[in-house]
Amino acid sequence: MPDIIRLLPDSIANQIAAGEVIQRPASVVKELVENAIDAGSTQIKLVVKDAGKTLIQVIDNGKGMTETDARMSFERHATSKITSANDLFSIKTLGFRGEALASIAAIAHVELISRTSDEEVGHRLVNEGSTIIKSEKVQAMQGTMITVKNLFYNVPARRKFLKSDPVEMKHILDEFHRVSLAHPEIFFSLEHNNNEVYHLPKGNLRQRIVGIFGKNINDKLVPLNEETEVVNISGFIGKAESAKKTSGDQFIFVNDRFIKSNYLNHAVRSAYEDLISKELYPTYFIFLDINPAQIDINVHPTKTEIKFEDERLIYNYLRVSLRHSLGQYHVGSSLDFNTDTNFINRYSEKSNLTGEKHESSPGGLFSGSISAHKPDKRNKDEWVEVYKGLQQTGIPEKISSSHLEHEAFKYSNYEENLIESGNRDIIQLNGQYLVFQSKLGLTIIDQQSAHERILYEKYLKLLKKGKANTQKELFPRTIELSRDRSLVLTEILDMVNGLGFEMEGFGHDTFIIHGTPLGLDTNTDMDSLINNIIQQFIENKESGLGIEDNVARSMAFSSGIKRNKRLEKEEMSVLVEQLFACQMPQNSPGGKKCFIVMEHEEILKRFNS
Repeated sequence: MPDIIRLLPDSIANQIAAGEVIQRPASVVKELVENAIDAGSTQIKLVVKDAGKTLIQVIDNGKGMTETDARMSFERHATSKITSANDLFSIKTLGFRGEALASIAAIAHVELISRTSDEEVGHRLVNEGSTIIKSEKVQAMQGTMITVKNLFYNVPARRKFLKSDPVEMKHILDEFHRVSLAHPEIFFSLEHNNNEVYHLPKGNLRQRIVGIFGKNINDKLVPLNEETEVVNISGFIGKAESAKKTSGDQFIFVNDRFIKSNYLNHAVRSAYEDLISKELYPTYFIFLDINPAQIDINVHPTKTEIKFEDERLIYNYLRVSLRHSLGQYHVGSSLDFNTDTNFINRYSEKSNLTGEKHESSPGGLFSGSISAHKPDKRNKDEWVEVYKGLQQTGIPEKISSSHLEHEAFKYSNYEENLIESGNRDIIQLNGQYLVFQSKLGLTIIDQQSAHERILYEKYLKLLKKGKANTQKELFPRTIELSRDRSLVLTEILDMVNGLGFEMEGFGHDTFIIHGTPLGLDTNTDMDSLINNIIQQFIENKESGLGIEDNVARSMAFSSGIKRNKRLEKEEMSVLVEQLFACQMPQNSPGGKKCFIVMEHEEILKRFNS
């Protein structure tokens, strides 16, 4: 039998490596900007065109590279960050594997221009498909400029799976936010299609957060500062009353490296457990400073997942630190760890279920008068005493992700039988379900999923047929968005106005609202509603939905009634009738079941079993 195992050519090996490191344009941005930071840059400029598909360019004023180093940077596993395996446990740089440029050059056209401080001229290298095709001396400023063009030009299958420009740009903005938040001492700018998106002067962390997310976030931030023998915790967290219905502004950094950790995110959520409802998401920018020897960052190609020597201890420290800061800065009260707090989250809601009115914004939080502690440095024994009471809630070993149900509800003539029961007695169960008897048995409706289905079909019809009715505002409202959300709203503004809004841009990421959909509650928190629509649109975009379908879904998810909303009998009846008047009453736009039916035979079996 002939030998069949052979070494792959470098070009193929590099493309395989690129598949792990470079997944989309945002991956290139991450790797290049992190290299610029590691080079000691104080100014970094990012330029992209067509969401990075056509051009990604990073310009820095770092220490630059010699010609030999510039050539070596395109080789796999060529790095200046480590020299031995032991160095993996003392890494303080963002990059260390030496894979980035080699991976990028395998799937794109790359130009590198660099000059060190002790050289009079720079060096220009052009690399295509892992081969340097040009090398020459050029005039250049100190630092490095890397230009990446035609990403995935030689891997058409990968290019085909890239999403639309708005989606890919959102991923680039996410990476830009993460790296610029971690380094407020560095000037950053971002230009997209010749328009400057961000201009972030060097400053402190609070200034950087405001520069990215807008000035409205400033008075919602609570300082976080705790020092222990194991980890130092700093940054800012959002006040409980500023929590939102959508995720997106949650950041955890370890040694200035952004990480993803369901476990630590759970620690944050548990710190807010008495302050906000489970449907809301707090804002946080948390920095953990820990000895590199106590973590392992070499567990994932993107370096966004790490292992801690004692993850449960970090969980405890983080949770208690947040509770401490929330207690100290909570308006009207603060937290004492030995006191059993009882916060009540109340909502003032006023709506009818025809889609003509919308539930209003959340009310305030109420609590007793409790004393505060001043932040200080604690040793392990003191911290054990501090969080002893908190351990009763239990700390999970593993946090699993939740998934939407997508199984279609199978039914034949349920709709006909349900509609015939027009004078049914309906009860509301647990603030979530509507229950009534029909010819087939016991019908249970999920009120949130049902209302989302009703609104989705209504909005989709409006978008396809024409503009909805608008109620004029007596005094126009203004809302200010973060730059990335402003770009998304600008893209879908015509669609949103087609649903009954009357909005226009006012410059500097500000929009004026002259009118809202007819019947929308005048007390609606417009900032939250618009932000929710934008966030839902971004999340739905990943599914490859058409823009009309996406906007209709986003509006339905954002304005639909939620669980724990008390309904009057007439409202319950209207919801049931409108649900079964829908073209597809079985499932919500997100795939969740709108209703289930417990047939007479099933009920009988349960009693006889």
